[in-house]
Amino acid sequence: MTVEKVVEIENVSMNYHTLDGETLAIKDLSFNVYKGEIVIIVGPSGCGKSTALSIISGLIKPSSGKVVVNGKAVVEPSKSIGYMFQKDHLFEWRTILNNVLIGVEIQNKLTNEMKEKAERLLELYGLGEFKHYYPSQLSGGMRQRVALIRTLAIEPDLLLLDEPFTALDYQTKLAVADEIGRILKKEGKTAIMVTHDISEAISMGDRVIVLSKRPSTIKSIHEIKLTLDVERTPLASREAPEFRHYFNTIWKELDVHVK
Repeated sequence: MTVEKVVEIENVSMNYHTLDGETLAIKDLSFNVYKGEIVIIVGPSGCGKSTALSIISGLIKPSSGKVVVNGKAVVEPSKSIGYMFQKDHLFEWRTILNNVLIGVEIQNKLTNEMKEKAERLLELYGLGEFKHYYPSQLSGGMRQRVALIRTLAIEPDLLLLDEPFTALDYQTKLAVADEIGRILKKEGKTAIMVTHDISEAISMGDRVIVLSKRPSTIKSIHEIKLTLDVERTPLASREAPEFRHYFNTIWKELDVHVK
């Protein structure tokens, strides 16, 4: 069976020009992402992980190389790519339902059918009774779920997630990562996520890409294969016997050790 290729990243490099000179942030980045796959990018702080996501989304043009999504070169932001940021960026004056619908409103796609779909998503993922609430009335974890549902509502082919759980406390982070991981798999979404948390990367990812320190190159790619007696979820993944092996291997590759 042929697996459909959704994303092709070919020899992408990024130079930043300042008054002090030129800084090479990313060098010859190349990898593919396949339909329904969750790929996680990890790397040392400041190595260019978020820059890579911005290039894939079309927000930043690379100095060289190209990004192709579903056979089309990415040259600007596209409605086929959804982006979930570190902060939920919910509008405090709009209800939860109206926050979810903001993307389809911007795209002039708001119909009764789209509204019903948004309500179904909220109901399906435990937020139906809160659809007429305002963001200030929700917990941080619930707000992040709303932010994901808002991204799903525009029906993107590719989801980009930039450290979406950073602002949450540890217990909430574990719970929300588990929920969002389940949602992505249930919806069959293709996703690329950036994180600095190795455990999060292993528990959520089908593959984990390890970047080097700047200028960022691909140091290794790990295909995550875990032995589990139950359905694989982010929380269940942490119980797999291989989990510690992946953690120790990736930790050693990260170039973040104090000498």
